[in-house]
Formats: sequence, C-alpha cells, structure tokens
Amino acid sequence: MGILKEMQRAHARQVRAQRQAQAAAYRHHQQLRREAERAMKAAQRAAAADERERKRLYTEARTAEVAAANSDLQVRLEELDNLLAATLDVDDHIDFRRLKKTVTHPSFSPGALGTPLPPPDWRRFEPPPPTGLAKVFGGQAKYQQQLAGAQQAFAQAQAQYAAAEADRQRRLAAAYQSYQQHCAKVDAEVAAHNAEIERFAAAFAAAEPTAVVEYFSMVLGNSVYPDDFPQHHRLAYVPESRQLVAEYHLPTLDVVPAVREYRYVKARDEITSAARPVKEVKERYASLVAQLTLRTVHELFEADRSAFVETIVFNGIVDTTDPRTGAAVQPCLVSLRTTREVFGELNLRMVDPGACLQHLNASVSRRPAELAPVRPVLEFDMVDKRFVDEVDVLADLDQRPNLLRLTPTEFESLIQNLFAKMGLDSKQTRPSRDGGVDCVAFDRRPIFGGKVVIQAKRYRNTVDVSSVRDLYGTVQNEGASKGILVTTSGYGAASYEFASGKPLELIDGANLLYLLAEYAEVKARIDASELD
Repeated sequence: MGILKEMQRAHARQVRAQRQAQAAAYRHHQQLRREAERAMKAAQRAAAADERERKRLYTEARTAEVAAANSDLQVRLEELDNLLAATLDVDDHIDFRRLKKTVTHPSFSPGALGTPLPPPDWRRFEPPPPTGLAKVFGGQAKYQQQLAGAQQAFAQAQAQYAAAEADRQRRLAAAYQSYQQHCAKVDAEVAAHNAEIERFAAAFAAAEPTAVVEYFSMVLGNSVYPDDFPQHHRLAYVPESRQLVAEYHLPTLDVVPAVREYRYVKARDEITSAARPVKEVKERYASLVAQLTLRTVHELFEADRSAFVETIVFNGIVDTTDPRTGAAVQPCLVSLRTTREVFGELNLRMVDPGACLQHLNASVSRRPAELAPVRPVLEFDMVDKRFVDEVDVLADLDQRPNLLRLTPTEFESLIQNLFAKMGLDSKQTRPSRDGGVDCVAFDRRPIFGGKVVIQAKRYRNTVDVSSVRDLYGTVQNEGASKGILVTTSGYGAASYEFASGKPLELIDGANLLYLLAEYAEVKARIDASELD
C-alpha cells in the first residue's frame, strides 16, 4: 500500500508539473499574441498616420498648383494692363555709337612654349676625380676614360638640347603668328562692323527713306512684349510729308486669359476653373488694342530725336481666319493719324487709352473682339515706296509719263479718269487758278455716298495748309459729304492736323501713283528733276 500511495503522489506531482508547464506555455503564448496584436495595432496606427501625412502632402501640392496657376493669371493680367505704362520709363532712342564694337585682345599666352628649355648641366655628367690611393694605383687613367665618355655624352646632350630649343622657338613663333592673325581678323571684323554703322548713321542723318524705315524698325524690334504677341510690322516713310506709316500686327483675342480663377475640389481630387466673364474679356482686349496703339506711336516719336517724322499713321491689323468662310483675313481694328505736336501734349501716364484714342480722332473698331473692321485713314500699300523708288532707278530710261510735265488738260483728264475708275460720277470739272483741277463728283452708293469735292494740285513743293482749309470751305459751300485733295507732292503736319476729324482725305504723290496703277492701270512717275 505504501508503494502504491507513493506512486500516486509521484503521478500527481507529474500531472501538476505538466499542468504548470502547460499553463506557463499558455501564458507565454498569450503574451506573444498580445505582443503581436500590439505590434499589429502599432503598425496600423503608423500606416494610418503615414496615409494621413501622404494625403496632407498631396493636398498641399494640389493647392500649391492651383495657387501658382492663379498667380500666373494675375501676372498675365498685370502685364496686359500695363502695356502702355511699361514703355514710358524706357528711352527708345537708338544711339548709333552704342552699336559700335570695341575689341580688347587678351595678352599672348604661349603656355609651356614660353619657357626656355633648361640646358644640360655638366655637373650631372662629370665623373668624380680619383682620391686617396686611387691616384697612385691607376686611378688617374680610369678617370680620364670616364671623363672622355662624360664629355662625349655631354656634347650629345647639348646637341639634343639645341635641336629641342630650336623646335620650341619655331613653335613659339608659329603660335605668336597665329595669335597676331587672329587679332588682325577680329580687328578687321570690328572695323567692318563699325564702318557699316557709320554708313547707316550717315544715311539716316541724310533722311534717306530706306535708312529711316530701318531705324524705326529697329526701334519697334527693341520693344519687349509677351512671347505670344506677334510683333510683326511694316513701315513706310514719305519724306515729302515727313510722314511715317506703320502697319502693326495686333495679337488676337486669345491673349486675354479666358479663365478667371482655378479651384481645387478636394472631394473629387479635381482642379476646376471659373470662366472670365465675356464682357470683361472684350473690355480687356479693347484696352489692349488701345494701349498698344499709343505705345507704338509713343516709341516712334520718342526715338525720333532728329525730328524726321512730323506725322505718324498707325494701322493695327489682326492676322486671323474668317469663321464664316475659313479664309485668311487681316481686319484693321484701329487706325490713327496724329502729329508730333498733338501727341506730345498727352500725359500718357494719366490717360485712359480708349478715351485718348477718341480724343485723337482715331478710327477704332466698336467690336474688336468680333474683329469688326474700320477703314484705315491711309492704306499702307498706297504709301509703299516701291512706287517712287522704282522711278529713281529707271529715271533715265523710264518711258512712263511724268505727272509734273503733263499739260493742265492732260492732268485734268488723268484725274477724271482715275476717279471714274474708282466709281465716282464726275459731273463738273474746271481748271483751278493754280494749275490744279477742281472737280465735283457723286458717289452713287446709298448711305455712304453723296456729293464729293475733289481738288488736285500739280505741285513740286509741299501743299500749304491754306489749300486744305480752302477745300473744307468748298465742301461746306457745296453741301458735299466729303472733300478729297490730291497732290503730286506732299502735306505738312499742319494740314493733317486740320483735316483730322473732318470729312477730308489727303492723297499725296506716292498715294496718287498707287491709285493710278491700281484703278486706272496707268503707270506714271513724279520726277521734279526733269523740270530743272
């Protein structure tokens, strides 16, 4: 019995030990599970935090993107609003002296070639003399042999040195010659450039039309505009009238931002835009056209310190496509003729551009955004100097009639034929006392037509403003709707000022040649030298 009880107690101890071990294992397992759960939850919290941070950074990036886009819009609007103001502090005059070049040549730098080679040093070849007992026991003979060999090696080294040094000096001389040739070439190029500048300056000082046009083209080319502005132009100069005609290409409506504001919608992760009101777009475009017109005229007058130009004609056109036909068109949206005196009285820092153009009697499109055209005060092609320059080249061989040599009857017939070809019905023509022609004609077009008084002056000198006043008086006395004054010469600034805002049209010699070629198919010329 005692043994059985002992066995039972041993078994009970073993069971308890097993249970304790199982309980410990279970507790350890549970601890590991809790630690795993804690680690999982910590990882989930970290992942959630990372996701929130990522989303926050993404939202900030999108918001910054919208802010940058809106900032670009604001910069663009300020740029368009200040087109005129931006040029007022700029000196548009071109100083020919600053176009000249100067040259400063760098000093000749031969590099390693500039350093003479070191000659051979005898001390490196000379054998040591015998000492001590060597002097007595045959050392002297051996020394003499060594000395002879050293002298031979030294002589060979000297010969090699002389050849190498001669080669260095040859290469140094060649390098210096190349340097001098390069300097001479640069000097010649600079001299040619400066000579061209001097020739151009002399031609401009002589008011040669080609040089005048080129100078003012440089002035307009120097004017800084946004990259999407066309900046194309044509210029013509009429020296008889001291008149500069500019045909300038305006930007299209799409330079005005169609978007008023950008917004980021976080819920949809989308950037949306609010459209700029159509009325605002049209108003801004009209202001742009007015500003660009005043800016261009200002730059031309300001750059003209020689006062070669008394009158400027500005035609602002747009290269675009007619949406109705798909054809390429160039409607004129603004046309202005003004004089230096009148324009110089303006305070451009304070003006309202649109009101200023109205004050200058400019023809401005009432709907520039819709490309509604206006009639140019002067067609550019009517002053294209090819019609005059060609005469200068072929004067000796030219068989075309010289208008200044026509008889009064021939001149009268020519003028009658011209305006008949242009659609006017001439009813009365009489020679004027000054050798010109007075003509009363009728334009049969409804609304725009009516009675037209035409006076033609076969002059060599500039037509005086009194003739323009006389024409206006005749228009009023005749009850005519319009007066046209034609001359073989030109007009002064006072004539254009008087005609501004009145139903008068002034046609100078170059215009007359163009009209004769375009409508009457008469190739004529004006050459006063034949009368001398």
